[in-house]
Amino acid sequence: MSITALNTGLSGLKAYQGALDSSAHNIANANTAGFVPQQAQFQESKTGGVVVNISKEGSLAAQTTAAETPNTSAEDSGTDLAKELVSSIQSQLGFDFSAKIVKTADALLGTVIDISA
Repeated sequence: MSITALNTGLSGLKAYQGALDSSAHNIANANTAGFVPQQAQFQESKTGGVVVNISKEGSLAAQTTAAETPNTSAEDSGTDLAKELVSSIQSQLGFDFSAKIVKTADALLGTVIDISA
């Protein structure tokens, strides 16, 4: 049981780190003309835990947003800074929660080892 919780926590750490990296990439390129932001999508892993898939948001969506916004050309970035900030905060909290799962699983595993020794 402790090993499963440890693996779940580790997969969460990896997934949320990938999502944080994606948000940082999008924010860093917010002023790049024609930039299409990445999107992080979380999925349950077949072996338990979670994985993140990083994909480009459709360039059609970026062009649609640019066409709807006055004083914006189609060459402007499709990055929504407010959305990226919220995504970064969510990923940071998820990373912290996954770290707590790893810490708790480690303590439980240590207790099991101490009892059996």
